Amino acid sequence: MIFYMQQRGLTEGQAMSLAVNGFINDLAREFPMEYSVELKRLIDLEMEGSVG
Repeated sequence: MIFYMQQRGLTEGQAMSLAVNGFINDLAREFPMEYSVELKRLIDLEMEGSVG
């Protein structure tokens, strides 16, 4: 999946973020909006610098 997105012009980090957020979105919809926003922010922080 990451390779496919990279072939369409995304960096590895962007592709990884898109894939993770795609799975998390279904879960985040179940939470109140404040928690969903915080969850996505924490995931982005955790992933920052982890690729490459």
